[in-house]
Order: sequence, then C-alpha cells, then structure tokens
Amino acid sequence: MLANRWLLRSFTCLSLLAIGCGGDDESEKKNTAPSIDPPGDGPAGGVHLLAGDCDSLTPTQCGFPFPSNVYLVDDTTGLATSGKQVMFGAATLPKNLGLYPVDPTILSYKDGFSTGSGPQTHMPGATFEGVARPTSIERSLEDTSPSILIEADTGRRVPHWVDIDQSTPNDGLEDRDDERAIQIRPAERLKDATRYIVAFRNIQHRDGHVIEPVQAFRELRDELKTEDYGVKRRRALYADIFGKLETAGYPRADLQVAWDFTTATKENTTRRMVALRDRALEAVGAAGPSFVVTEVEESPGNGILRRIHVKMTVPMFLNFYAKGYKESEWETQGGYNRLMLDEQGLPEQNGTMEQDVLIIVPEGVTSGTKHGLLQNGHGLFGSRFEGQGGYLARMAADYGWIAFSTNLFGFAEDDVGLAITALGARPLLFNSFFDRQQQGQVNQLLAMRMMMGRIATDGIKDPNDPSAYLLDPSWIDPSVRAYRGDSQGGIMGTTYCAVSTDVTRCLVGEPGMPYSLLLNRSKDWPAYDVVLRASYNTGLNNQFMVALIQQGWDASEPVGYAPYMTTDLLPNTPPHYLLIHPAIGDHQVVTWAAHIIARSVGAVNLASPAGEVHRTVPFLEQATAPVTNRSAMVEWEFGLAPEPLENLPPKDGCDPHDRVRVLDPAYEQQDHFFRTGEIKWTCDGLCNCDSANEEAGCERTRDAGDTVCKP
Repeated sequence: MLANRWLLRSFTCLSLLAIGCGGDDESEKKNTAPSIDPPGDGPAGGVHLLAGDCDSLTPTQCGFPFPSNVYLVDDTTGLATSGKQVMFGAATLPKNLGLYPVDPTILSYKDGFSTGSGPQTHMPGATFEGVARPTSIERSLEDTSPSILIEADTGRRVPHWVDIDQSTPNDGLEDRDDERAIQIRPAERLKDATRYIVAFRNIQHRDGHVIEPVQAFRELRDELKTEDYGVKRRRALYADIFGKLETAGYPRADLQVAWDFTTATKENTTRRMVALRDRALEAVGAAGPSFVVTEVEESPGNGILRRIHVKMTVPMFLNFYAKGYKESEWETQGGYNRLMLDEQGLPEQNGTMEQDVLIIVPEGVTSGTKHGLLQNGHGLFGSRFEGQGGYLARMAADYGWIAFSTNLFGFAEDDVGLAITALGARPLLFNSFFDRQQQGQVNQLLAMRMMMGRIATDGIKDPNDPSAYLLDPSWIDPSVRAYRGDSQGGIMGTTYCAVSTDVTRCLVGEPGMPYSLLLNRSKDWPAYDVVLRASYNTGLNNQFMVALIQQGWDASEPVGYAPYMTTDLLPNTPPHYLLIHPAIGDHQVVTWAAHIIARSVGAVNLASPAGEVHRTVPFLEQATAPVTNRSAMVEWEFGLAPEPLENLPPKDGCDPHDRVRVLDPAYEQQDHFFRTGEIKWTCDGLCNCDSANEEAGCERTRDAGDTVCKP
C-alpha cells in the first residue's frame, strides 16, 4: 500500500523536470521543453518519468540504465538531506527465482545513489573498440572517447574505464542471448551529492558497425514525435542533458544513449555510523567496555607468552541479537536484524551484547619494555583467530606489540548464511547485512577503547590468582596504537580508520573499493555467482543486483568513508593516515581497486630512494620515500603476468594474496610507520620477491594453513 500511495503522489510531481537545471535566463530558455508532443496526463501507473516501471532507453533490461535519476523522487520521510529518496516501480527490479521482483522500497532510505556506482546499460554486441581500459584510463578524458562521464554542473570529465561483462558466458553468439552489460568504472570515488551525466557514442558492434541508438533515445536526441510517454515526459530533462554534454564538448548527434544520476549526500551515507560510534563511546566512557576472561592459553609458541580470550560487553543498537542467520529465530523477531532508529533516524541503544576478543601477549613484555597496542582485522568471512600463530604472532613477538582482534560482527564466519540467503532468496536481508556491519565496526572501535582504557589502567588479573596478572598494565604503552588488516581486513579497515577516534595510523593490506568492482574480479566470486545465477537467471540481472547491493553497502564499506580520512573529516574525528600494501597480480582483490582507495585518501605512490616504482599509476601523485604524515601506497610485485583488463580474476602463477604481510620489509615498514608517522623504504630495491629479497620470507610458509608457494 505504501508503494501504491507513493506512485499516486509521484504522478502529480513535476520537480524532476529541472534536476540539475538552473542558472541565468539564457540557460533557462535553452533548456525549455520542446512542445513537439505534450505528454498530457500519461498512463495511470509506473515510474513517474516513464511509461511504466521500465525505461525504454534500454528495452532489453528493465531498470537499465542504472543508476538513473528517473528513480529519484521527492522524499516522503522528512529525513533526507537532499530532499530526495530512491524508489523503483513495482516491477522495475529483477525477479527473484523468476517469481517476484525485488521490493521497490529496498533503498528508500537513500537520498541519492552510491558514490561507488559503476553506471551501466545494455548495448547488445558491444565491443571494447576505442574505449578506455584499466591501463589506459587517460583515454576516457580525450575528446574522442566513446564513453562519457561528466559532472553535470561543472562539465568536468571523470576518469574511468569501460567493462563489458565477461563473467557471463552468454555473449550473443551461437544462439545465446547477449547478457553482457556495458559498464563505466570510475577510477575515482565519485563526489557526494553530485549530479553526473553518462553517455556512450560510437560504440562498435562485433560485426564492425556502430550500434544504432534505440528508438526512444533517437526520439529524444533528434526531437522526433513519439507515442512513448517516457520520451514525452523527459523532453525538458533531456534538453538539459544534451545542453550540458554539448557545453562539455560532446555533440548530441552521435550519442547512442545518455542519462543522469545523482549521488547520495555525505550525511545520508555516514550519519548513522557516526552517531552509533559517538553514542557507543559515550556509553562506555574513557575506560571502555567491561569484560570477563573466558580462556587462557599459556606458552602457545612463536614467541608468545600467552593468549587471553575475553568477552566484552558492548552497547547494542540492533533490534535483537543474533550471532548469525537462522530463519526460524529471525522470523520470531520480524525477519530482519536492523538498527534501532530514533525520530531523527539515528541509532539508539537497545541493551547490550557480548563480543569475543583475542589478546596476544608476547614474551618480550617481561623484559620491562612497554608494548604498543595493535589491532588486527581478519579476511573474508573470517575470524579473530587469523594470524594468531603466524604473521600476527610474529608482529607481536619481534616488534614489541600487544596484539588483539575481534570478529567483524556482520561480516565474519557466522554471517556466511546471511550473505547467501540475501544474495539468493531474500534481497531485503542485505539491509540487515549492512546494519550489522555498522554495529560490527563500532564493536571493533570499542575493543580498542577497552585495551587503551580499562586494560591499560587495570591490566587483566588471573581469575585463579587475583594477586597475579595475565596482562600487567605496566607492560602497556596505551599512547602507541595502530590497526592492521589484510584483504577484507584491509578493505573494511579503511572504514575503521576513517571512523576511529582512537587510532590514526593504519596498514591496509590488499585493499580495494568498491565491492561492486571487486566481486567479479576475485577468484572467490564463482561460489557466490552460482547462488546469484540460480536466483536471477541472467547475466544482466546479476550485474543489476551487484549494482543494487552497492547502493546500500556504502554505509559500511570504504567507498562511503575513504575521502574523509585526512581532510573533510567526519564530525569530531581526527585526521588519519594509511599505509597501503597491494600485491600486483592478486587473485582475490584486484589492484585497480586499491588505486581507487589511494586516490580517495590522498595517498602518494611511494617510490624507492632511487625514484623507482613498479609502475606509474594514473591520477596518483608519485613521491620518493620517506614521507611523513601522509598516506602512501607501496606496491609489491611477484613476477606474475599483468592483471586481466576484463572483469575476471587473475590466474597467473601463485596467488600473491596475503604474501606481502609475511615479508620482512613489510613488517619493518609498518612498525616504523605506526610508531613515528614516517613511511620509509625498507626493501632492497623495489619491493618484490626477487633474489634481492629472498631472505625476506618469499615462500608462503610462515602462516598455519598457507601452502608453500615460491615466486
């Protein structure tokens, strides 16, 4: 009923005729809607700017092109900063299991689209001829570029590359349908609250001809009379779009398709996380959460004195506690695990929850040297135990840190069932997936507050001998604090670092953003792709769902937070600095995505003292080591073939994923950075696994579970 009431109201709303328009009288005259065929009242159903729930600009896929401002309407909640909200028609979104479309209100809390959006449409038979690729991004800014992405208000050209989906085998040949979306991949994180215009021109068909525009776009572009209500209704909007493209240097005559979309505001993306953080920290105070010891492992080896397992009690902001997803249990609570929100739409506390924390105490604490606090972030759907007998133990023992970690609640081993169910059967569960990750990020912040507060002050007493310490406070230097994480721990660690009020220096290993770019390019994707294909049937639907998921993921993943790392800070948040360690040829997290993080946080591509880098990175400043109080990216190379340009995972040689973290120069570089703020050069020449660094642990043998993997 809510969707029906919205549809009735939306037909009376004419405001979207002027999205992004404005200025002097001359521009107003230029963008006046032609009176070729006045739309009249239009049909009695469907999206307000269209003739139905689908856009005739892409007749082969309902909901394309996406994202698009035809799905951005006046806000009905009173909470949206932009005054808009995202809403779809009843049948716009893909049908789950071929039966029911995804709920059109799934993103109604968003006041614009993702700043990690990869705009996409469908042009059957499209080829890569002439377009920018990940290694030729500069091509996208040339006057002759077939792909166009501009900021509508300024005409600024946004660097990008083009993907034509290779993850589906359905390529239009041998009697197969063409299910390959054509996508623009911005090489930078898009700006908040900004209107963008997307266009393609001169895209060639595999048969060698230039693809003709569909009838609806031809009618808009050439001002032809039409019976298409969606064309009639958008005459004024497209007068503005074509005018802005022409001003930016792109004449309308050869355009094959064009549309616009507007990104969400900074407040819409971040305000819940910031409020949740602030309210949680206020609740626990300077001392941090209380805790109890649950287990102690004495002398586990690898230079570790003991491992202490504690359970801390933290404020909970969800409507109920669930360790993972069990449908029967969730249904008794209404089916969804969501943040509790007050009248302002901000999280409010709903009791407490318990969170397990693992603390690793090295033998060196008995020497009298105070140790800093180092928090670790685990990998994809992993756990706090990662590295306890390997890389994390070595960092603690050899470099003088008390290390600790906690599961990223919402994105840990217990959440696999939730992710698969949301991906396959119940897409509305994705909002629970994202909300739980926000609670999880704050739980991680609270673990650091507990370590630097209550434990640094009082230590951890032995439950069996109150006169003895398991962790003596005299062993801790709470002023030295850092975060390190790899893979998911590097990705989501970027969010952690941007949001933290207690940690300002972080190592992010093998990171990347946005997830919608990472997924197809990871060797981990096929397992999830099976679920997606079984539920949504076509390659076009699969890409649509990945793009739709990205819209909500901004609230917890780094694309929502990376630009606020050092400047344009979040409220009451200090500046932070990142050391970024990508592995060239990574089979799981493609380095093109690490470059987007580096650009977003203002990092430099760090060169050796001789001025050498493995490769120059477009639109990223290069600087010679050392640098101080700056974020920096140091790429590591393992003699592998170049990464695929397509949206497919690298397969050459031994996967270098997680190899950087076990190399001596990597340990030394991060330790020095954590303690001083300076990122110095610690490799012998370029950072790699060649003969100059053979003694640095090039073989993957340090971590339990690692396979021996020689360069």
